[in-house]
Amino acid sequence: MRWTEPVGNATITAVSGIEVGHWTDERARTGCTVVLTPGNGCIASGRVLGPAPGSRESVLLEPDRTVDRVHAVVLSGGSAYGLAAACGTMDWLEEQGRGFETEFGLVPIVPAAVIYDLGEGDPKVRPGADAGRAAAEAAHTGPVAMGRVGVGTGARISRLRDRGGAAPSGVGSYAVAWGGAVVGALAVSNAVGSLVDPDDGSLVAGEADLVGLAALSGGSVLPGTNTTLVVVATDAALTKSEAHALSLAAHIGIARVTRP
Repeated sequence: MRWTEPVGNATITAVSGIEVGHWTDERARTGCTVVLTPGNGCIASGRVLGPAPGSRESVLLEPDRTVDRVHAVVLSGGSAYGLAAACGTMDWLEEQGRGFETEFGLVPIVPAAVIYDLGEGDPKVRPGADAGRAAAEAAHTGPVAMGRVGVGTGARISRLRDRGGAAPSGVGSYAVAWGGAVVGALAVSNAVGSLVDPDDGSLVAGEADLVGLAALSGGSVLPGTNTTLVVVATDAALTKSEAHALSLAAHIGIARVTRP
């Protein structure tokens, strides 16, 4: 069975009900991106890898946790400071009547994750609650704006400290239709390595001489500053355990396109 591109929109918002909005500060070179889920939340799971992740509500995404729905996902620049953007998204969702019902009010479930972009512009300007609210308000179902916007504003790849300037990266999205379902992804790469075509290993973005493990011998890596974040969405009916398996497949996808 061959996959095809959804007609008119080959980004994550081709999945019915998914909305994406960005907030961008071009001067400070940072931003955040909000992915809103349809209705009053959808089944979600995830997996966090890496030695120094910056995240919020990530434990809740584990397949054995009882809360199985999320109302939005926030991806932000600003390192750990950027997690505050999720507060603004939560406030906006509460005002829309969207959240997990408790005895004393709604609690929107909004996992968040960040990239380290503090060295790109003004490190004192980080996405906060106002940015998270603005990105949620800007969310729509049309094709996702890509490149140096939202969480991708300050993203870079080929990030070896002793090898000169890193290459600009950004946020990207793609979707396919397969077997009666639509699957879409939104990703931002802030990686040490370069990006390659998974089929033939050819360079897609970054520095050609930084493809492969040998590149690490010629430069040094700043620990905790290199991150790739991905949100995957589908209209296929999945359990939380199945969604977790899908998140593991996404990690395999990251490994296939990031070298080293």
